[in-house]
This record gives sequence, C-alpha cells and structure tokens, in this order.
Amino acid sequence: MEPTDEGLVDLVDVLLRDGAVLRADVVVSVADVPLVGISLSAAIAGMETMNAYGMLEEWDGAKRANAVARRQYTDEGRPRHRTMPQRVPPANPSPDSPTGADETDGSN
Repeated sequence: MEPTDEGLVDLVDVLLRDGAVLRADVVVSVADVPLVGISLSAAIAGMETMNAYGMLEEWDGAKRANAVARRQYTDEGRPRHRTMPQRVPPANPSPDSPTGADETDGSN
C-alpha cells in the first residue's frame, strides 16, 4: 500500500475554501499580578473567502486596480513592452576643482 497525499490536499482545499481563524489571549503575570496582556488573531483563507467575510477588501481592490493600470495592450491585444527611461550620466568633474564643481561664478 503506497501512502497518498489526499489528506494534505483536502486540508489545503478546506483552508482555502472555508478558512480558519486562530485566536489566542496571553497574560504574563508575576505573583498573581498581571503585567502584560497580548491578544492575537490570525486568519488563513483564500482571497475569495476573505473578501466574502469583509476582510482585506480594500487591500485586494487596490492591488487589482494597480495591476490593471500597469497593464497596457496594443491594438492587437498583445502586451505592450514598456521601455525604461535612459539614465543621464553625471557630468565629469573638473580636474582642477577638489569638489568636482566648476569654480567659475560667471562674473568675469
């Protein structure tokens, strides 16, 4: 009998489809005196499930809008290749100037 990964596949499927929420409250105390309280929450689910429950809607909408705005197509429906702007190299410093700037002030 060979082992199968169906259990792991089913677990991932349920997590993405239905999601899971983990919550924990931790209180650190010394001599029955509470010093620090921590409340933690974590949610794992697919984006459709998160949006259905009202989580991350603003983030997801902004990311999708940015992706659509970056996408540019030609008239034939193919992606347009964007060109990077050319970098302008800095001017060569004057060999006589210790700072590399031109020392003339134009008042000659």
